[in-house]
Amino acid sequence: MAVVGLVLSVGCISAAEAPSNYQSYHGGIRVDTDPVLLARYDKALQHCLPEASSWRRGSPDSQSLLYNTALRSCLSRQSFLDRGVYAYPIPKVYFDHFLDR
Repeated sequence: MAVVGLVLSVGCISAAEAPSNYQSYHGGIRVDTDPVLLARYDKALQHCLPEASSWRRGSPDSQSLLYNTALRSCLSRQSFLDRGVYAYPIPKVYFDHFLDR
């Protein structure tokens, strides 16, 4: 049971950092589809992680909203944009009654 909890927590930590969640600013190419772009993303991520985990910009808690916001902001300044709704699956149950209004 502890292993399952550890795997789930690691999955939550890396969700904001996953290359499949980002695309290039120029051309909108998904980062995980191009090896050259993936190498640039890895370099940008290494640059942005300290900023995201600092108290000045983000939070040391990698699961917090401040950390994720700071990381996405830094990556956008490095020309990598969050893919938004296409990157993070949203359960249908959240929108079941939204259209009824």
